[in-house]
Amino acid sequence: MKETVLDVLMYLFENYQHGEFSDTGNQATLRDELTAAGFPVDEVDHAFAWLDGLSDQRQRPLVFGPAGALRIYAREEQARLSSECRGFLLYLEQLGILEGTAREVVIDRLMAIEDEIDLERVKWVCLLVLVNQPDAEDAFEHLEDLVYYQGDYMH
Repeated sequence: MKETVLDVLMYLFENYQHGEFSDTGNQATLRDELTAAGFPVDEVDHAFAWLDGLSDQRQRPLVFGPAGALRIYAREEQARLSSECRGFLLYLEQLGILEGTAREVVIDRLMAIEDEIDLERVKWVCLLVLVNQPDAEDAFEHLEDLVYYQGDYMH
C-alpha cells in the first residue's frame, strides 16, 4: 500500500502530542521515527512541508467577507473538492466549529495535498488545522467527535 502525506500527518496526529510534531526542532527525530515506522522519506518530507505551510498560514492575515457570507469556490477548488466536501465545510461553519479564517486555512491545506481529496481527508485536515488554531479547543473537540463518528455527518 502506498502511504500518502495525509497518512503521515494522521499518524503524527494520533501518536504524538501537538507540540511534538509542530516543533521544528523536533522534526529530525520525528523524521527518523517515521521512516523507521515504514513511511517513505518523500512522504515524510512532504508532510513536514505541509505542516510548515500550516504554520505559515497562521501568520498571514486573511481577508474575507462578513460573517455568514457565502464562500464562492474557485474552479481549481471545485475541481478538487467535491460537493460533498464543500458541503461538509459549510456544515462545520453552520455548527460554529469552523470560522471563516480556519475554513480558508483548511481549503489552502487541502489544495496543498497532491492526493485525491475525499470527505475523510477533509475531516482530518480540519482536525489538523483546528489543533493548530489558538483558542479553538472546543471546536476541535466537537470536530473530533464528528471525525470518529462513523455515520453520516448530516444526522
